[in-house]
Amino acid sequence: MKIRELARRHPVGAYFCMAFFISWVGSLLTAGPLFLQGDLMEPQDLWATGALMLAGPSLSGLTMTYLIAGRPGLQDLFSRMVRWRVGGRWYAALLIFPALILAVSLTLSAWAYPELSPTFFAPGILMGLFAGLVEEVGWMGFAFPVMRSKRTILGATIWLGVLHALWHIVADFLGQYQSFGGYWPPYFVAFSLFVVALRVLIVWVYDNTGSLLLAQLMHASSSGFLAILIPMGIAPVSWVAFYFVYAVVLSTVALIVGAKYRRSG
Repeated sequence: MKIRELARRHPVGAYFCMAFFISWVGSLLTAGPLFLQGDLMEPQDLWATGALMLAGPSLSGLTMTYLIAGRPGLQDLFSRMVRWRVGGRWYAALLIFPALILAVSLTLSAWAYPELSPTFFAPGILMGLFAGLVEEVGWMGFAFPVMRSKRTILGATIWLGVLHALWHIVADFLGQYQSFGGYWPPYFVAFSLFVVALRVLIVWVYDNTGSLLLAQLMHASSSGFLAILIPMGIAPVSWVAFYFVYAVVLSTVALIVGAKYRRSG
């Protein structure tokens, strides 16, 4: 009863503490030893780290939903995950990410970074679906509705985007520092700006449709097309250049959407 009472009194804090703890401890257990030994992560290590990392927001979302609202809360959560009857124009929003990724990669590859020329990495489809379908159970399934009840929609969106970016920091640092070295700080700054812009667009679609499924697919489209179209193993400076430009472009789109929330939220 004490755990349930604590969850009900501090739902946002309890959720993020649980999500960060599960994800960060999981990342440290799988990627930490390799980092300390100076070894690069192999594909099997990446999958293991990714699975434990993604367990944080999803398991925390399900747990907090049950503690606060019981079975009816879980039923509502699952009903939003199968809500697919929304206008076709909202499904068209899934094309925002591949269109912008292609535009940025083609521009940069023609200008100064030829290795950013788009590729097609088919497993990226599964990577995107895995990330989107699992993560958003927590971010949009639980965290956002609770944060929205206490803030304006834009305020809740930005805070969730910032916390989502910070949630990435341990796994990203452990998995990429050996490759990125001194480029890691500017890379993560650009990546964080991108994550906040991504969250604005996900919330825009979710708030207009009530479909958690569509929010999951928006995340899957973003993560999936990044993995599909951007070559792996490129130089750190190319990654930094790509994410800075892509983050600015995506943020511009998000600002246009965000203007609506300033007026109404």
